[in-house]
Amino acid sequence: MNISPARITKILPDSIGAEIGFEVGDAIVSINGMHPRDLIDYQFLCADEILELEILDEKGKTHQIEIEKDYDDDLGLEFETALFDGLIQCNNRCPFCFIDQQPPGKRSSLYFKDDDYRLSFLYGSYLTLTNLPQREWERIEQMRLSPLYVSVHATEPEVRIRLLKNQRAGEILDNINWFQERRLQIHAQVVVCPGINDGVHLEKTLHDLASFHTGELPAVASVAVVPVGLTRFRPQEDELVPVTREKAREVITQVRKLQQELKASVGSNCIWLADEWFLIAGKELPCEADYEDYPQIDNGVGSIRLFIKEFLQTARELLPEKVKSRKLTWVVGNAVEQAFQPLVKQLNSVEGLSVNMQALSSDYWGQNISVTGLLTGHDLLLKLQNEDLGDGILLPTVMLKHGELIFLDDTTVEKVANSLNTKIYPVANVEELIEVCIR
Repeated sequence: MNISPARITKILPDSIGAEIGFEVGDAIVSINGMHPRDLIDYQFLCADEILELEILDEKGKTHQIEIEKDYDDDLGLEFETALFDGLIQCNNRCPFCFIDQQPPGKRSSLYFKDDDYRLSFLYGSYLTLTNLPQREWERIEQMRLSPLYVSVHATEPEVRIRLLKNQRAGEILDNINWFQERRLQIHAQVVVCPGINDGVHLEKTLHDLASFHTGELPAVASVAVVPVGLTRFRPQEDELVPVTREKAREVITQVRKLQQELKASVGSNCIWLADEWFLIAGKELPCEADYEDYPQIDNGVGSIRLFIKEFLQTARELLPEKVKSRKLTWVVGNAVEQAFQPLVKQLNSVEGLSVNMQALSSDYWGQNISVTGLLTGHDLLLKLQNEDLGDGILLPTVMLKHGELIFLDDTTVEKVANSLNTKIYPVANVEELIEVCIR
């Protein structure tokens, strides 16, 4: 196993790390004689009250540092990566994989196919469980790494093997049973591919998963049912077809029936439909209470409903009666156009404020209906070139690379702003959106 030193990229002010004098570029080689494989090891090892650190500075010189602290005190360090021993690569060939549906020639990080349980535990990314050697299963058990987020897609072995193109994919029910026996949890997702894992196959999958939603600590904590997303760059031989309005309505009816059965038998739900189903079907989103505590919010389950709720709450607190004359363009994916109309109306009720919502599809990906997070710089340049954009664009940061002003197609925000001759205001949440509007 090749473990690289954990290189520091940020030291939080007023932290132990700042007090000790750590510098960006320093790297942690070992903690109490152990070489951390990843952020999980680092956090575990740092829970001790006395730490003996081996540090490698940027000049290649080694330093020994001893730290005394309370066991739950964090050092206040951030690292170049969460994985110091490298990424566990995906060994599946799922036809709907988004990475294979991208054009060539973009930044290299867009083509990394991870299937790493550590990223699942730390950040909620989905994995398939098809490539874990025994020692990693043992580590999950030993360190109680739960919950993990698992792409199930189908529980019938032959159907899952067909989807993942991997013989080990057929072991999924044994895998889930392993979690149940050890009182560990997963959150599951099912990407529905019409003609492959829908209909009776979907019925079987959801019933199988629901059977693990029992007891005080259910092995399957929640299931998200998601429509397959296809782009114009996907391989033509992938046997996939897009989700139609009719198919979306069929799946909604099918899943809601099962939801009712679960409510009656266990008193709560464990299966949720992603918002996209309702947008494709042209149906109203479920009410807020249906989402319970939003266990699959990062998978697009209830995110629109929650955004609307947060908007209404924040608007009541922050929106004034009038502002100095201000005109803005709010760019969103056309999937939310109808749902967000009342929000635009509320913004425009403020005297002096004019917000025009531009709900766009993605020409770049070749999608008629687009979620906001998939819009690119190309789409903005194509669709907004001759529009009156007013004093600037409200740009949801979900369109951008994390922590950087770059779209999914590698276009920079600066380039789009210059080309459209307008200001662009990246907004990460409701509060930032409203604050830009009323400045």
